[in-house]
Amino acid sequence: SKQMSDMGIYRRQRASVALSLSFLSLIFSITAFSSSYWCEGTRKVAKPFCTDQGKGTHCIRFNNSDVNNSNAVQYIWETGDDKFVDRKFHAGIWYSCEEIINGEGEKCRSFISLTPPADRGVLWLSIVAELLYIILLLTGATLMSIEVCYYNTIIDGLKLNAFAAIFTVLAGLFGMVAHMMYTTVFQMTVNLGPEDWRPQMWDYGWSYCLAWSSFTCCMAASVTTINRYTKTILEFKHKQKK
Repeated sequence: SKQMSDMGIYRRQRASVALSLSFLSLIFSITAFSSSYWCEGTRKVAKPFCTDQGKGTHCIRFNNSDVNNSNAVQYIWETGDDKFVDRKFHAGIWYSCEEIINGEGEKCRSFISLTPPADRGVLWLSIVAELLYIILLLTGATLMSIEVCYYNTIIDGLKLNAFAAIFTVLAGLFGMVAHMMYTTVFQMTVNLGPEDWRPQMWDYGWSYCLAWSSFTCCMAASVTTINRYTKTILEFKHKQKK
C-alpha cells in the first residue's frame, strides 16, 4: 500500500511538471504572437533638414540662419555618411514599426502589406499555424489540469494523459512549422520588400527567442507526458501480474 501511495505521489509530481511546462509554453507563445519584436535592426535614411537653430545630430544644418528666405545662399556641411542616420525598427507577425527621426514615438505599418505578394500566402499559413499552436497548447494544458485535479481512477488518468500527449505533440509540430515559415517570409521581405523599408542590418529579437523557448517548453511537456503515460502503463501491467 505504501509503495502504491509513493507511485501515486510520483505520478502526480510528473503531471505537475508537465502542466507547468505546458502553461509556460502557452504564456510564451501568446506573448510572442502578440508582440512586434521578432526581428530588430537599422536602416540608413537621409537626415531631414533642421527646422530650428538647434544643433541636432539627426538633421542637416545650414550655414545661414535665415532658413525661411529662399533667396539666401545656404551651404550643407554634411557629406558622405554624415548625410544619413540609422533609423531603428522592429517587426513582428502583425506590425513593423520605425522610430521617428527628431521626434517622439514610432511609425507602424502592417507587416502583411510589406510582404511580397508571392509570399503573403506563406505568411497567412504561418499565422494560421501559430493560432493552431496556441489552441492545441491550451487544450493540452486543460486536459493536464483536469488530470492533476479531478481524475480518480488510473484508467481515467491514462485516457486524459494520452489525449494531452497527442495535443501537445501536435502543438509542437504546428509551432515549429509556423516559426520556420515566418523566418522564411521575413528574409524574403528583407530582400524583395519595399525600398523604403528594407533594413541594412537586422537580427532576431526577444519575441523570436521567446517563440522558440515556447516550442522548447512544449516539446519538454510532451516528452514528460508521454514518458509518464508509458511508465503508468508498465506499472499497471506489473501490478496486474502480481
